[in-house]
This record gives sequence, structure tokens and C-alpha cells, in this order.
Amino acid sequence: MAQESPPSYHPNIRADRDGFVVTVTIDRPESKNACTGDMWVALGRTFRDVAFSGARAVILTGAGGDFCTGADLGGAPGVSPSNGNGNGSGTRSGAPPHNLDNMRVLADVVLAVHDCPVPVVAKVDGLCVGAGLGLALAADLTWCARTARFSLIFARRGLSLDFGTSWLLRQRIGVHRAKELAYTARMLSGTEAAEIGFVNAVVPAEGLDAAVREIADSIAAGPPVALSMTKRALAAAGTSSLAQALEVEALAQTVNVHTRDMREALAAYVERRPPLFEGR
Repeated sequence: MAQESPPSYHPNIRADRDGFVVTVTIDRPESKNACTGDMWVALGRTFRDVAFSGARAVILTGAGGDFCTGADLGGAPGVSPSNGNGNGSGTRSGAPPHNLDNMRVLADVVLAVHDCPVPVVAKVDGLCVGAGLGLALAADLTWCARTARFSLIFARRGLSLDFGTSWLLRQRIGVHRAKELAYTARMLSGTEAAEIGFVNAVVPAEGLDAAVREIADSIAAGPPVALSMTKRALAAAGTSSLAQALEVEALAQTVNVHTRDMREALAAYVERRPPLFEGR
């Protein structure tokens, strides 16, 4: 059955649906996909829509050969949390927002991606730096091309880490290696990123689309309810005790055993065929 793509909240943020897979694209190649304030807000709104759209996997990527070079620092308009509507058409009244307000808007975007109940795969080629790197890390999985380049570029701009990178990168590679990359802001190739361990796989640029679509299709073919709960459990495990993790698992499994998808999985096993999950 045909499914509609999520609505567009900004001309530079596209969401396209193909079956159970939604591809969210930052489409501003003339700036190497640097995001204005309104673009960030639109990205967050898009992910909140995707979360309850019936999609089973999300691909997050950039257009024109780059992933994202972070925030547009060239004087583009910011966003007011009180009336930022993500489409660039809202009028702003009163005093300009304090930068703390703007940063909290960005925090909401990070959470919209990271906490999306649908598994998210970042597809990275070209530059992925600053907040763009945080965006890739907010995804569940990251596939990159050998031509990808990564940097926690903040120190070169006189800034400390933001867009969740202080937490997200530490979670992936540990505190000592994260400090090295943050203090030096050095540029890493896709191959180096795979060696360090903050991407899942590195492939030739010409094979990136196919490799990411393969993993997205594999996820989309799985049981949506169970995978959503697995995502939540793994995220919570980083700050919970074993006893807490066991309780989360028990609650999730109690839901799973009453789903039609579990009954379908058992029937498929007995009949020696692939299961066809419904997300129910």
C-alpha cells in the first residue's frame, strides 16, 4: 500500500518515503548543507512526524556530496523558540532570543533524532563536521564513504562542543579518544572513522547508496514494535543498573509476547518461511 511522505517544513529539508523507509535529506549543497536556525527546527519537526508515520527505518543524509557542515555561521537568521515554525515565514516580535534559548531549540532537534522510536541510519559522504557530526552521531547507525571527512571542528572556531557531541561521541568511542578529537579538532577520513569506531562501516563512495539501503531494508523487514523497544532499552542501559535493565527488558517482553508479530514469527519458523511483520 502506498504511503505518503512526511510533510515539508522547509524547502531545504526533504523527506521522501519508499515503502517503509523514509529518507530525510538536508538539501542545501551550495553551503555544504550547513543549517540555518529554521532548517534545524524543520529537521526536528520532520523526525517527530516520522516517529509516528508507520515508517520502519529512516535514512538521514545530505545532498550534493556532503553530509552537513553544522550550523550556518555566515549571518543567516536564527530561530525563536516562541514562534519558529520551521518554514522561514514566521515573523519575530519583541527582543531577539537569548543564545541559550537558541541552543535549547537545537537540543530539541538532537533529541528528536536520537529518541526517534524508528531506527535511524546516517548516510555520510563528504564533510561531516561540527553539529553535522553530532547529527550523524544522534542516529543509531552510521555508514560512510571512504571520501567522508569528519571533525569536531568547534575548537577551531573558538567554541566548545555542542549538538550533543560531548555525550554522543563519548558513548561511541570512550572519553579518552573523544577528548583527543575534541582538543585537536583534526579531520578524519572515513577509513579512520571506522578504525576508531564511531561509524559502523566504510564503503567506496559509489557503493554507499546501495549499502545503506540494504541495511535500512533489513531493519524495515524486522518487527517494528520489538525493535523500537530494543532501541529504547539499549539507550537506557548506558545510565542504568543491571537490575533496571532487566526490569525494562521484562516490561518490553511482556508487550512483545502479545503482539501479532510474535505469533507471525513463530508461525514462520514452523513453516520454514520468512516472517511478514505488521507492526502490531
